Amino acid sequence: MTAIPSPDYVNSWYAASVSPPPAAPPLQGDTRADVCVIGAGIAGCSAALSLAERGYRVAVLEARRIGWGASGRSGGQVIYGLAAEQDQLTSLVGAQDARRIWDMSLSAIAQLRQRIARHAIDCDWVDGQMLTAIKARQWRALQDWHHELTNSLGYASARLIGNDELRTLLGSQRYIGALYDTNGGHLHPLRYTLGLARAAAAAGAQFYENSAMLDYRNGDGRIRARTAGGSVDCGQLVLAGNAWLGGTVPQLQRTLMTVGSYIIATEPLGEQRARQLIANNAAVCDTNWILDYFRLSRDHRLLFGGRVNYSGVDLRAVGPATARHMLRVFPQLAGTRIEYAWGCLLDITLNRAPNFGRLAPRSTSCRDSPATVSRLPGLPARWPPRPSQARASVSMFFRACSIAISRVACGCGARTRAGMLWYRLRDLL
Repeated sequence: MTAIPSPDYVNSWYAASVSPPPAAPPLQGDTRADVCVIGAGIAGCSAALSLAERGYRVAVLEARRIGWGASGRSGGQVIYGLAAEQDQLTSLVGAQDARRIWDMSLSAIAQLRQRIARHAIDCDWVDGQMLTAIKARQWRALQDWHHELTNSLGYASARLIGNDELRTLLGSQRYIGALYDTNGGHLHPLRYTLGLARAAAAAGAQFYENSAMLDYRNGDGRIRARTAGGSVDCGQLVLAGNAWLGGTVPQLQRTLMTVGSYIIATEPLGEQRARQLIANNAAVCDTNWILDYFRLSRDHRLLFGGRVNYSGVDLRAVGPATARHMLRVFPQLAGTRIEYAWGCLLDITLNRAPNFGRLAPRSTSCRDSPATVSRLPGLPARWPPRPSQARASVSMFFRACSIAISRVACGCGARTRAGMLWYRLRDLL
């Protein structure tokens, strides 16, 4: 392995297992583009690749390094659908648009697979993802969801796994049933993000690393995004920075809840011992609101994540607490060395629904749950198909995806903690 020297990336197993390309130069001076993308994570790199392939001049501004944020640190799980349940989406946007969003989530997975193959992205792709039930009510909910998947949505790649079979697949007594999907899977998220960026650059997109956007201004039918070293004059602005946009976009900040998510990586376990934990090498997450998620790495480590925190706990204090959660699932790992522990700040909406929308006629935001690699983060790659079709395509996309979300009072940590306490208590019932 070749470790990435600090401070380029956090000290994660992902960063330690890649050899990064040289940093792209920061923006110096003024330049012009058809589209300026803010943030070089999965959403930003996907948008840049799609737009560059369709003939747009694209500039990507990244505050740190490509994949530095949540996209390069996530659980790496690829899951159909959204974090918000389908009936919740229906109540928010209506049955027709809820179905469109569902179809988009499947298109995102299909496109992810296609891009891995087309651009030869070496990202450790593995088929298979399982949602697990801890309690009887969760098992009933998975059965109901499977019925809806099969009979209402026509989704045929998921099947229920009962307790007896699950015991042969997971070396844990914590779960009583699962919903296993062969269309989902898992991958190395930093490798995937770097691969997308490499493909986008080959298609003509220009990346500027260590170039944080300070602000942007509208005028004369154009937008000027300003950094410490220069500016990008563009026709359209795509904001794909998630929680790392900070206070540069106040309209978004009022709708965000910033949370921390944490992952640990064990020492290499060896193939036999690793497969005693997850025999089918699937990615796994439970169905709690405050969930645990885990999978195996290519070098036979257990990557275990969870402890989503809504109260601003220091990201450096993640190892021992997350390890305790791991031992609750796999007590046989007591005494196993934890070699990496990392975390990341990310934003979510209160109803867990995605939000893709216009902030102004020429500025667009896209946000979804980045704890997974693909629910909707890759969807900016799907629009617009060609310059001549841009307006109609984007209009349809936003009609389906601009879901009303509640505003969060900025800085009101007590209110956020009180709201999330309810969901923690619900997990215990």
